[in-house]
Amino acid sequence: MNHAALLLPLLLLLLWIPALFLFRPSSATCAPRSCQLLDSCSTAADCSAGLYCGSCPASGNTQPTCVRNQANLPTSFVKGLPFNRYTWLVTHNSFSIVDEPSSTGVPRVTFYNQEDTVTNQLRNGVRGLMLDMYDFENDIWLCHSFQGQCYNFTAFEPAINTLKEVEAFLSQNPSEIVTIIIEDYVHALKGLSKLFADAGLVKFWYPVSEMPRNGMDWPSVTDMVAKNHRLLVFTSDASKEASEGIAFQWHYFLENEAGDPGLLPGSCPNRKESQPLNSRYASLFLQNYFPTMPFGNEACKEHSVGLAEMVDACFRAAGNMMPNFIAVNFYMRSNGGGVFDIQDRINGLSLCGCSTITACQAGAATGACKNTGSSNLPSTITGGTYSGYVELSGSVSLFQFSVGLVVQLVMAVGTVAFIVLNI
Repeated sequence: MNHAALLLPLLLLLLWIPALFLFRPSSATCAPRSCQLLDSCSTAADCSAGLYCGSCPASGNTQPTCVRNQANLPTSFVKGLPFNRYTWLVTHNSFSIVDEPSSTGVPRVTFYNQEDTVTNQLRNGVRGLMLDMYDFENDIWLCHSFQGQCYNFTAFEPAINTLKEVEAFLSQNPSEIVTIIIEDYVHALKGLSKLFADAGLVKFWYPVSEMPRNGMDWPSVTDMVAKNHRLLVFTSDASKEASEGIAFQWHYFLENEAGDPGLLPGSCPNRKESQPLNSRYASLFLQNYFPTMPFGNEACKEHSVGLAEMVDACFRAAGNMMPNFIAVNFYMRSNGGGVFDIQDRINGLSLCGCSTITACQAGAATGACKNTGSSNLPSTITGGTYSGYVELSGSVSLFQFSVGLVVQLVMAVGTVAFIVLNI
């Protein structure tokens, strides 16, 4: 069967099916924890499991409604396929969290990309983390900075803190696989090797010597779990594949351009470090979908309007290859289903020929789909709710700083020009 011919028309469903549910009338009131997708709400306590209460003024939706905040895990519906057959949700700059307290005692001057802890991201179904690592204060820190250097006003926390969150999650969830993609500015000798060892993550390590090259399939998720090869780590520093056994990202990934160039309608250029998307050089495809300037209040619109079209454009640019990873900012923000709905539809089309992963049936022929109605809510994850009421209709500041700190920043960096941080 020509699966590409099947997928292409089905992929067009991504462009119009989600819109059918954006205009569902919402009820004015409902019992606590019983409000459904797009029902009106006033607090998170109104919404059913897998939903939170938010609004999207950027799309003209000022009335808070219940929207999705959790993913359906594709391996719960279609089991045992190669790892590169599935699509996973990735958070861009997973550590760059709004309202994260300063660990240096200095007010932070940087961009923010997410709104909840890494632990909560993983509980909500995120399976890929983008982490920027730097040498800082005789340690390795997560830092959202510029010019390859971490400063006390761009630092977040020692990287081991976040990695210990990953270790705890993998230990508590023995069938889950997590991917870490490092933007690597660490120069300390064997620094990353020691970091991951100290975090207790070596026991989950996928050996680089066993990673497939030249577009070959990865092992099945079943085999990876059986061998406890449940942590995939990639670095942007090519030298560390030989020196530390950490996979060089672009030996194993195809990747589109990040930031605004990756959001141009109808276009999906490859990142300069990546081989052309249609080259089949690698069997993993990372699709970046986030603007250069991360505005939280715009993310709900971006995830509800443009993402489906960009998936289609990148699918075509990659020679009918679905993305294995979709990287986004503010992953929970949307008008309803958002990135979770798109992920469900990609996995449904890729894995069973259905319009959503929840319609897949174990052992059924491709295209033999069950009727799921209008509901596409997660049924496989527990414990991943945002604690308390999440006022996502509020403002997420691009920068947080004082006039005095700007003066200090200019003096420290030695420039009065606009400072471009690594996205």
